[in-house]
Order: sequence, then C-alpha cells, then structure tokens
Amino acid sequence: MKIILSLDSGTQSTRAMLFDEKGNLLDKVKETFEPYFSLQKGYAEQHAELYWAKICSAVQTLKSRNSEIWDSVIGVTVTAMRDVGICVDKDMKPLRPALLWLDRREAEFDFDKLPLKSRFCFSLAGMRDAVEKHAGECRCVWIQQNEPEIWKKTDKYFQCSTWLNYKLTGVVADSVASMIGHIPFNYKKKRWMSRRNIQRPVFGDFGEDRLFPLAEPGTVLGTVSEEASAQTGIPAGLPVVASGSDKGCETVGTGAIYPDVASISFGTTATVQLTTDKYVEPEKYLPAYPAVYPKKYNPETIVYRGYWMLTWFLNEFARRQGEELTEKDFDRMLPTVPAGSDGLTVEPYWSPSLKRTEALGAIVGFRERHTVFHIYRAIIEGINFALMEGLKTMEKRAKVNVKRITVSGGGAQSDEVCKITADMFGVPVVRVQTYETSGLGAAICAFVGLKVYPDYDAAISAMVRTARVFEPDPETHYKYETIFKKVYCPVYARLKPVYKRIKKLKKGEIYV
Repeated sequence: MKIILSLDSGTQSTRAMLFDEKGNLLDKVKETFEPYFSLQKGYAEQHAELYWAKICSAVQTLKSRNSEIWDSVIGVTVTAMRDVGICVDKDMKPLRPALLWLDRREAEFDFDKLPLKSRFCFSLAGMRDAVEKHAGECRCVWIQQNEPEIWKKTDKYFQCSTWLNYKLTGVVADSVASMIGHIPFNYKKKRWMSRRNIQRPVFGDFGEDRLFPLAEPGTVLGTVSEEASAQTGIPAGLPVVASGSDKGCETVGTGAIYPDVASISFGTTATVQLTTDKYVEPEKYLPAYPAVYPKKYNPETIVYRGYWMLTWFLNEFARRQGEELTEKDFDRMLPTVPAGSDGLTVEPYWSPSLKRTEALGAIVGFRERHTVFHIYRAIIEGINFALMEGLKTMEKRAKVNVKRITVSGGGAQSDEVCKITADMFGVPVVRVQTYETSGLGAAICAFVGLKVYPDYDAAISAMVRTARVFEPDPETHYKYETIFKKVYCPVYARLKPVYKRIKKLKKGEIYV
C-alpha cells in the first residue's frame, strides 16, 4: 500500500490526512483554533507559527494512531487557504502576524499617482473603481504605508502554503496553483508579474527580491528536513510535492476537470469553479486562476463569507425558548420551508465583491409568517443564487453548458443543501466518497508527482468515486428560475444607490 500524507491548513482548522492510492481516507486528525484575533475593528490576524504548531500536533497524533502503516507513507503535500500574507525576514522568521483573507483594513490609494499608462488602461476599461477597491485591499500595501520598518525588513512575502512548505523542507518555493491573493502574480501566464505589467504599480514597493521560485503542481519541492522530522514525526527525506490552493484541490478532488462540470465549494467562502483549457475570465477583467490540473484554468465566482453566514446566523439567532438549536436541527427543518422561503430573499454580500464594490448584505421580503427556519433556508438559497449568477456568466464567456455539479466543503455534508442545490441549478449534483476533497485533490497531485499514476486522468479515475447523486425536480427548478430572474437579480440594481449612500454616510462617521 502506498499512502500520501495530505496537510490542509484552513481558516479555522488544520487537518492531517492519510490517503491511499485508491482514494480512501484512512484516517485524519483535525486541530481547531480561533480563526483570527483582531487588534482593531475589521482586522483579522493570526500567528504563522500557530499554523505550523497545529500541523506538528495533528501529524504526531495521526502517526501515533497509525504506526503500523506509517512506513507506507511515500510523500507529503500541502494545500491551504488563499490570500494570507506572511512577512518573513532573511532568516525566514515571521516579522508580524499573518494577515488573513478576512482582514478588512484598507490601504490608502491615490489612483492619480499611478503611471500614466496604467491610469489610461484602467480608465479605458472602466475599471477605476475595481482597481481602487483591489488596491485598498492589498495588505502588503497597507504594511508599506503603516509599518514601513516591517516592510523594510521583509525579505519574502509568503502565502500560507509557502510558509508550511518552507517549514517542512527548508526550501523557499511553492506551487503556481497556490498563488491566489493580493500579490503581483500573472494568472494567465502563471508567473510573477513583470515590471512592465500595468497592474504592477498597484502593489507599491514590491520588488523582485521579495518573490520566490514557483513550480507546477506535482513537482517535488524538496524533502522533509531533519528539523521538521523531529517536530512532526514525518520521516526525514520524504518528498514534499506541490499541489495547489484549497479550492483548486477541491475541484480536482471531486473530478470536476471537464468544462461541462462545475465544482461548488460550500466553505467559509463559497465558490463555483469551472475547469477550462483556455484562459477565460469569469467576468470581464477578473482573472481565472491556474488550475491544479496541468495546463488548465479555473474561472471562479466567489461569495465571500459564504457558509460563514450560516455560522454567524446560528451563533446569533439559534435560540428558541431558551433551547439551543444545532445546524442539524436546522437542516432537518429545511424541507418544511417551501422553495423560495415564502418570498424571503437574501442578497449574500456580507462582504462586497471586486466588481460590486458597494454591495452590502440584505434580506428582503419579511412577513409575519417567517421563522428562523425561513431565514436559514433563504441564506442557503441566497448564496446559491449568487453562485448561479456567476456560473451563468462563466458559461456564457466559456461557451459551455454545465451538465453536472460536484460539491465539497462542510455544507456538502447536508443532504438537504445538496438537494436544494440540484433544484436551483437544474442539473444533477454529485457528492464523492469524502467531503475532504481538498486533501484528496492534493493527494492526487502527490501520487502523480511521485509517478504512482502516469497522469491526472488516471489518478482521478482510480481515486474519485461517486457516493450519491441528487437529481433536480423540474417543477421546483422552474420556480427557482422564476425567482432568480424576477426577484433576486433585480434586487441588487434597485438597492445599489442605497448601498452607495450608506457607504458615503459611513465614511463621514454617520451611521444609519
């Protein structure tokens, strides 16, 4: 038996998993932690050392439970959350806590100070607002402006996966499929932006010296060092194989490698991805990401704080007559609420998107008959409506028709959520043998990289299995399509002026 150790570092937990060459999850250890600490409102930081400590603890526990098969582990791979900035010095020591994708601090940005060529191109494309939003969200620029001494000492600006790969091997390198965030990366060419790129000035003083080598998924980045072996229990000299980001690995781990198959992730951030041979922007001027599958791309629509919204809702409202209701309680009640939630509609923009910079969350259509279960279902439907809108755009731009959807993430464990998704999208929804599809996708990369399988198609064929298919109900789908076109889509356009007024009032410290 050949086994891969998959390490998945997420926002709220770290998982160490053992997968065999047939795609069986032999065992896993999950270490949870607080997702971030906040020194000021809107800040989201975490110590990079915590991620490594949780990896060490999880692997040690996993090894102690599987000593009889530990010698069968032939390689290690890391997948991780995206858009996490870690400043390290020349000794590769973190200079400050990591800045997470959840962080909402804003850098100051003056569009008019960009080079003339950049200003002209952005203005001509109608992207001034989007560029200003993107630049404001660049945590590396915020550090340059507010912590210049830290930035001066910064030798490299890591992503979370880069940090963990370094801690395992002592080698500074990462996968091109993990470079997703507010960094100067050229997604189409799958390499760092050149100095001549019109977008490069947006990142401020981000010189070549702060970048690091990149490799294709399936490449051996290095081997487990003696120091890492002592801390984790992983045998020294074991190869560490590049994989990709958590969402990209989920797409491979569900077998969604064809243009007519979409991959939905019901995670803290909800996403829908396609896999395309050509570089196809999901929306005009928004990048498609490098896929874990070689020579392909993943156009993606994102709903920030997607299934985080359900966690938020449960934390704030899951009490009835003093009784604490669980997520399973709410899932059991989902079938009692009709499709469309009795007219309740959620705009799920708890965090705005790049193209909808002014968007805010909204719940529309309240009546006296609505209960907490209506709101719960409406949130699920609202997230799906946003993903539907994005998928329809991506289908049009990629000139494909999606015939099947695969699902992963915590929400995919719910039969009710999967059935609602099938009814809303109008195509079969497929759930594979494990919801740990990010770890499975990373393991597929490692098995291919270590020549256990000749290519990704062979590995996916052997390692990914359909566990259940949820078929759509035509009548319910028709109802959802009607709600989507006549209610959900018009709501944003009608509320957009109100969102803009709210943001202007907020900037003036006047809250409504």
